[in-house]
Amino acid sequence: MRTLKKIAAFSMTMVLGLSVLAGCGSGKDAGSDSKGNGGKAQNVKVIDVDLTSEEYAFGVDKDQEDLLKQVNDFITEIKSNGTFEEICNHYFGDGTPVEVVSEEPDDSKDQLVVATNAAFQPFEYTKGDKYLGIDMEIAQKLADKLGKELVIQNMDFDAVCLSVGQHKCDIAMAGLTIKESREKYVTFSDAYYSASQRLIVRSDETEFDSMNNADAIAKALKKKDASVKIGVQNGTTGKLYCEGDQESGFEALPVTTVGYKNGSLAVQDMINGNVDYVIIDAAPAQCIADALNKMQ
Repeated sequence: MRTLKKIAAFSMTMVLGLSVLAGCGSGKDAGSDSKGNGGKAQNVKVIDVDLTSEEYAFGVDKDQEDLLKQVNDFITEIKSNGTFEEICNHYFGDGTPVEVVSEEPDDSKDQLVVATNAAFQPFEYTKGDKYLGIDMEIAQKLADKLGKELVIQNMDFDAVCLSVGQHKCDIAMAGLTIKESREKYVTFSDAYYSASQRLIVRSDETEFDSMNNADAIAKALKKKDASVKIGVQNGTTGKLYCEGDQESGFEALPVTTVGYKNGSLAVQDMINGNVDYVIIDAAPAQCIADALNKMQ
């Protein structure tokens, strides 16, 4: 689940945010060529190769064993009865995203407090004061199942697990990859989504077009040097992929890794020429690329 310079400052961030929040459609490839959207030139393309294989889960307060069981039972239920598929269809198919409203925190009420980073479409994002995304719809249904009010706490991605570990929130729902290093803060639920990292490049970049596997792309990136900059979202697997992570089995790339608060800022900075490539989760990568290219 993350700084623009000069012309891409506040106004561009707002425009980009509104476009990305419009939805990512049916998941068509935004980067098969440099044309599309009725023949309009595209800014970026996503290389259609999974660089990693990972699982998303929810991070539950370690002191709430009953909640963990309820969450795992709920995951099993929505995956078996078609609810999870229906929610995903709101973002990857022809369905319509459902807006979710957060209640105000109130210790006198029975509430489910969810920590998220709402800049990770299609899993969590905002439209005005409403929340949308796969995780947010699941959060609402979970709260309803438990008979609780839903409270959503939006924060930097790096703080999501920490807030649960400090018992400020009950559960982290933020496109979280299961990682042992995060387990000192949360207990992971059963996995609910298989994810991967993908490479985003400018539309005129052709080096990776003929590469059809992760090893080929990794080999090409390892031939780069520190003059090459790759944008990533802070705290995510993409950052670990670039900087190296023994737990994940990633060897550090000899490039300069540039961290952002969210993937949209990273991709916009690539368009502005400040980084060469971006590596982020596959589904958000496609949503961001689609939104940016529609703006052209």
